[in-house]
Amino acid sequence: MRAVVTGASGFLGGRLTQMLAAQGAQVTILARATSDLRHLASFPVTVVRGDLSDSKSLISAAQNSTHIFHCAACSTDWAPRQTYIDANITGTQNVIAAALATPTLQRFIHVSTTDVYGYPEIPCSEDQPPVETALPYNQTKLRGERAVWQASFDHGLPVTILRPATIYGPRGKDFTLDMAALLRQRLMAYVDHGSATGGFTYVDNVAQAMISAATHPQTIGQAFNISDGTNASWKQYLTLFAQHLGTKPPWINLSFATAMSLAGLMETPHRLGLPGKPLLTRHAVYLLGRNQEFPIAKARATFGFTPAIGLDEGLRRSVAWLRA
Repeated sequence: MRAVVTGASGFLGGRLTQMLAAQGAQVTILARATSDLRHLASFPVTVVRGDLSDSKSLISAAQNSTHIFHCAACSTDWAPRQTYIDANITGTQNVIAAALATPTLQRFIHVSTTDVYGYPEIPCSEDQPPVETALPYNQTKLRGERAVWQASFDHGLPVTILRPATIYGPRGKDFTLDMAALLRQRLMAYVDHGSATGGFTYVDNVAQAMISAATHPQTIGQAFNISDGTNASWKQYLTLFAQHLGTKPPWINLSFATAMSLAGLMETPHRLGLPGKPLLTRHAVYLLGRNQEFPIAKARATFGFTPAIGLDEGLRRSVAWLRA
């Protein structure tokens, strides 16, 4: 396999790059000149300098590749709207253009998200049409995914789309680094007593799902939900996380309605120009308060997806990284 990975300086793309290289793939990554690539220092990886806005560097990186893994995205719960658009829509369109200019390409693997379903009250299968909401992450990831489907329909691009739920693990920010800080500061809050399922997905399990799906003939033209299938709640996750950290679990609890109202208030000054990010956002409330355990039966049946690392081991590894 001659693989190209976007987003290799980041969380999922970085771990995917490590695993591909360890499994013998020839890996090329696209990275800015300022990117920190120390996590890849011991891996035989070819680096092409550039970013998602640089069509020339994208085409150069994709040359002679057999597989493109598009992991790069703006996935935080708060950022300028243009940042979401540039990364999740325009950037994806540019990667698609490079893929279409690569005659050796066998598969385009696109990382989407279960957020494209619009945060339904009941988690749904892949048969459910995506739903656009007023949140920029949902909007831009959905439009980026639609661009991938359009390239498949119009040009025959051999695509496979994975929709992971809540990814955590070493080098993870939102659900690992940031939540550890909030737990230690005693500022982490439950929504509805942490009863919602989190759809927790250890980063290695997502990366292996991508590698397995990339070479399976029945995954072409298909989308797959990805999670560890533990059905663990936020209370279980945060309690276990706190135990491994050696701190106490959250003591703050908000109802879904209260949390959503509070998030709206906290977002307002930042919309008006206050720098930084709100302590609580509507996006975060949806993730903490709506069940995220989207069914993974299709991935299991189609390409034998079997998460290898469970919640306790995943959090143990995460905390070991935090301490290091």
